[in-house]
Amino acid sequence: MKPDHLSNHIIHDAIQKGATDVHFSPEEVDVTIHFRINGYRWFYKRIPLTDYQTLLSYYKFTSGMDIAENRIPQDGTIPVSINHDAYHLRLSTLPLTSTESLAIRILPKNKSPTINELFLFPRQTESLLSWIQNKAGIILFTGPTGSGKSSTMFALMKEAIKRYGYQTISLEDPIERDVDQILQVQVNEKAGFSYDVGLKAALRHDPDIITVGEVRDEATAQFAFRAALTGHLVLTTVHAKNAHGTIERLLEMGLTKTELHQTIIGIAAQQLIPLSKTLQEQRGYSRLAIAELLEGESLTRSIKGFPPENNSHFHTFHQLRRKAYAYGYSTQSY
Repeated sequence: MKPDHLSNHIIHDAIQKGATDVHFSPEEVDVTIHFRINGYRWFYKRIPLTDYQTLLSYYKFTSGMDIAENRIPQDGTIPVSINHDAYHLRLSTLPLTSTESLAIRILPKNKSPTINELFLFPRQTESLLSWIQNKAGIILFTGPTGSGKSSTMFALMKEAIKRYGYQTISLEDPIERDVDQILQVQVNEKAGFSYDVGLKAALRHDPDIITVGEVRDEATAQFAFRAALTGHLVLTTVHAKNAHGTIERLLEMGLTKTELHQTIIGIAAQQLIPLSKTLQEQRGYSRLAIAELLEGESLTRSIKGFPPENNSHFHTFHQLRRKAYAYGYSTQSY
């Protein structure tokens, strides 16, 4: 089978099964393919190693990677159309002893849920919507890969544009989906166009909202917080284990407690949980988000170094999961 046909076959099956990711794991003579569905990794099939090598070369060439380079990780994107629906494939390679592994994230190009469709508990949506009433400050989203934090950030940003007509600039690496009424800027670290450089350029375009795909380092963190201090609403993601851990992560990046106190509007640490069959039919999704929300008094105490678990206004992931199960919303007990 030609590599483009093999690719279409695999991606088509992945989309039909509701997969968000495809994993290729090379072994001695063949390659195991897994799909990630509803957060779990499921075996799909095996293909010969020779077929995989041809497919890998096709993917690397099509996505703009260096075909000859197999000693360092690479990433790229490919636009595809499956059953008349448009998708972006975000590819990532990892060098192994004699070949490379490959992971593909499947991103719908035009399908994106609204902020009202993302969360299991409506009050959490209401809290996020109250945050975008602020004209300056920073809103942070955190959670593991695949938790939906970027989807939440974009949904909230689109709602802000709808309600308030904000001029919005988004710095992304890579651009995952096209969004109307947003100036989307592709960050290119290899070419010297970093988040830091992009942020400086974005400020010259008189934005109301700036989104940063991810605060990865001290320089980007410092600049994002300075943008918030100078009268802009900044939305960004940070890698941390939970809401309070986000505070610790930012302090590690060199920000002061005073800067955090003056700029942070709220922190949403997010997880996805599986829904009961009844709720799946009602909401049209197999998983929805729950979030630890740090705001107000809980946020102030967390910045001072006091974990928020003892604050009655703060709900931990454990409490939210138990609540979801008790209400019959989720299929998992805790």
